[in-house]
Amino acid sequence: MDVSGGSGQPRSGNDEPAEHPAGPTAPATGPTDHPGPEPHDAPTPPPPAERDPHQDPDTGEDTPTDNPHPPTSEDARDTGAREEAPAAGPRAGSGEHRTLAHSGIAKGEPPQPPAKEPGGGILMGRPFGVPVYVAPSWFLVAALITWVFGGQLDRVLPELGAARYLVSLFFAVAFYASVLVHELAHTVAAIRFKLPVRRIQLQFFGGVSEIEKEAETPGREFVLAFVGPLLSLVLAGLFYLAMKPVEPDTVPGVLLAGLMISNLIVAIFNLLPGLPLDGGRMLRAVVWKITGKPMSGTVAAAWVGRVLAISVLIGLPLLNQTGALGGGNEDISGMDTVTDALLAAILAAIIWTGAGNSLRMARLREHLPELRARTLTRRAVPVQTDTPLSEALRRANAAGARALVVVDADGNPLSLVREAAIVGVPEHRRPWVAVSGLAQDLTDGMRVSAELSGEELLDALRATPATEYLVVEETGEIYGVLSAADVERAFVKAMARPTS
Repeated sequence: MDVSGGSGQPRSGNDEPAEHPAGPTAPATGPTDHPGPEPHDAPTPPPPAERDPHQDPDTGEDTPTDNPHPPTSEDARDTGAREEAPAAGPRAGSGEHRTLAHSGIAKGEPPQPPAKEPGGGILMGRPFGVPVYVAPSWFLVAALITWVFGGQLDRVLPELGAARYLVSLFFAVAFYASVLVHELAHTVAAIRFKLPVRRIQLQFFGGVSEIEKEAETPGREFVLAFVGPLLSLVLAGLFYLAMKPVEPDTVPGVLLAGLMISNLIVAIFNLLPGLPLDGGRMLRAVVWKITGKPMSGTVAAAWVGRVLAISVLIGLPLLNQTGALGGGNEDISGMDTVTDALLAAILAAIIWTGAGNSLRMARLREHLPELRARTLTRRAVPVQTDTPLSEALRRANAAGARALVVVDADGNPLSLVREAAIVGVPEHRRPWVAVSGLAQDLTDGMRVSAELSGEELLDALRATPATEYLVVEETGEIYGVLSAADVERAFVKAMARPTS
């Protein structure tokens, strides 16, 4: 099924209003083809920057301060914004698809830095340049399929003996190869629409294609979701044709029949019209097209997904008990009943959770444009490298600023004084400590435009993890300093805000 979940979900944090929130985190989006939830549809906040040695040893967080230094009689008072002060800064005014084995596309997960390879298990290859991973949970499922299918082979081909488990293992591998083809269909469509794909992962209950951006139109969303089940149907047809010249009571005949039926089930299951399945993505696209509002499509498809989850929980065990899914009542044992109920509960939980994740990620995407570098930036005071910390803090207080930028004699920014480093300097030593000793050199990635907002802002911060960033105007003029903590707090508040 195609389940959209949030590979990049925000870390838990304090939602209370504060001068500076805690480091940014972001979501993911996309259709999926398996019954398991997969992340897509939402941007993922940037990873938290490395912690400073002056952090709280229990919480791992920087000591909270509203000014870039601990409160003292001169430095920690609330100064308010003073326009006459020489401070830079804001002038008084901010995919996945899964299959049954479901193939899923996690969309909306912002691109990770090229230097960092996405993990997720054992790397199997890079078709179309997209890494394919096999998660450790796959081996558990492969063992389960081998055991169950081996028991069925014992009824059909008892002469195989213990070799039936070798045949069953081959079936498990071939089945997940079919799931990979399903996921590759989503991936190829995403690449065709110029949507970046982070990775494909084969895991418990199927596969997932993590697409980092959302489709721009309902038509593309529909196609992106439909190609997965379509490929599964094509595979089912091909296995059916391959069965024709083969004797049914032979190993090739049983294997081809099993692969035909399993791909047919994957296709039909993923076409069910509820998120996070591919059919839910297709329903979302249709409602989006009719209403012109992607959020309306997400709400409709998510609620249908929840109804579907309840139906699976109740209906699947009943159908198996009545023999409607094959087999007679006399073949059903107590263990079979427990297995059916457990399978139904797992599938229902996956669908219900995936539908909820889709709603949450859609809400985040709706509010994401509210994250603007210009409105989150702290005013900053430029100081030279040999300026004593106490003098720099005095200037910041006088200017109503909350950040320090170290500049050269010509006013060009060289580094940023870290808030956490200031906290670690005792008040009585500040007159003898130069700001340059507490500063972090600026890299290209630590300079961000004041015009950035939404996913572009999160992408920029995630590409270069740091605690502070220099915000500049298009002309190169210093606008202020952006704290990663402020962005994360704003991100968490955006997640909690109800949709309009």
